[in-house]
Amino acid sequence: MEKLIKALREFNEERDWDQFHTPENLAKSISIEAGELLECFQWDNNYDKRALCEELADVFSYCIMLADRLDVSVEDIVLEKLEKTKEKYPVDKAKGISTKYDKL
Repeated sequence: MEKLIKALREFNEERDWDQFHTPENLAKSISIEAGELLECFQWDNNYDKRALCEELADVFSYCIMLADRLDVSVEDIVLEKLEKTKEKYPVDKAKGISTKYDKL
């Protein structure tokens, strides 16, 4: 992860783009890129894997940049959220079903 963060920081610093990367703008960019990712599946499941990976990389890049801007560890926040989600969806109640936690 540090290699990715370093590469993204260098890329943005070289172009003086950090000035545009407010948390709000980065959150908007995540949403926009997620829409482009979803567009890969718009009409059917015959997606172009290369195009899909490029859009996925855009989503990840903006997520990493937002975490970096907020000075939080992606690993820490994902693992913390996973623990909360485990509590909401205990294996004995949620295994093999997609029911929302408040309906289990």
